[in-house]
Amino acid sequence: MTTPEIRVITNLSDLPAAQWDALTEGNPFLSHAFLLALQECGCATQRTGWQAQFLTLWHDEQLIGALPLYLKRHSYGEYVFDWAWAEAYERHGLDYYPKLLCAVPFSPITGLRALAATAELRVLLIRAALQLAQQLEVSSLHCLFPDAAQAQEIQQAGMMLRQGVQFHWQNPGYADFDAYLAAMNNDKRKKIKQERRRVRDAGVTFKQFTGNDITPALWAFFVRCYDSTYIQHRSTPYLNLDFFQRIGITMPDNVLLIVAYRDGQPIASALNIYTADTLYGRYWGALEYHPGLHFEACYYQAIEFCIANKIAVFEGGAQGEHKIARGFLPVTTWSAHWLAHAKFSGAVEEFLARETQGMARYTDELNERNPFKQLPSE
Repeated sequence: MTTPEIRVITNLSDLPAAQWDALTEGNPFLSHAFLLALQECGCATQRTGWQAQFLTLWHDEQLIGALPLYLKRHSYGEYVFDWAWAEAYERHGLDYYPKLLCAVPFSPITGLRALAATAELRVLLIRAALQLAQQLEVSSLHCLFPDAAQAQEIQQAGMMLRQGVQFHWQNPGYADFDAYLAAMNNDKRKKIKQERRRVRDAGVTFKQFTGNDITPALWAFFVRCYDSTYIQHRSTPYLNLDFFQRIGITMPDNVLLIVAYRDGQPIASALNIYTADTLYGRYWGALEYHPGLHFEACYYQAIEFCIANKIAVFEGGAQGEHKIARGFLPVTTWSAHWLAHAKFSGAVEEFLARETQGMARYTDELNERNPFKQLPSE
């Protein structure tokens, strides 16, 4: 085959949806519908600091490779923190922004990043991204949450790896929630039962909605909850009602909305994205406080959904050591980094070497705190 043509795409509507989706292995966060919704609903645009620079490979007019790439003017919505690097640049009179970022906006989800069928094409994409970074004279290139295999390919292409940790729930085939609890030690099992009982005693009930059962009124309620969470943290929401309604229409088979009710009125909700084998916890919010409501809406209801639908993994999102007591185990995540400035690149490389050692010790400590009689994977 002749050398593929490289094109930079700044408007995702210019990409053929079917050809793009054929490269994603069914990951809903990489789907054309999800990424286009972020753009067209105004969530990830040049105005919000997410300027699309998608790298694509073409053979004639067939899309054979792609890299979701953005020109960033801040570090919000990434979940791999480089604020200290940016501050160090500023102290030395250097510009850290703009930078190039390969990621799914606002989504700390591990998966493919270089979308192509062969390692040769994937490496070609990474090298093209490095060349683009040099051409644009940005400070750096970052690739967030690649899977372990792609992280190694990206490292071989010339980028530095950084380790992180998330907490994922694993389903070895539990018959029901009681079977899941039976696998835990007595103390943790008792605490979970107490948490669930407090919610029931408060008169709170739950309904699970999927696909087209999520009405415009339910979406409006969810966004009210979602916005309230950001307001409570004195922050600005990344996403909007148009975005959520749109993915509800374009991705109905991937959306689970859990709504809590008290006295017949909705009081809280949690949104999840799922496939046949993985459920991803995303956003939640509540209009009332009740002890244990967050854990029930965000974790226990979702675990029940996973068990009922034989979903193998529940990714609980970024951070949260409190998830360990509820059956989520630490899992290594990856990011990859290249900095144009030689001295800063060397300093970051030394930092990452020290951080990696610390992460290994931290993960070991977390595993020692697991609540199971025997780990689900054993």
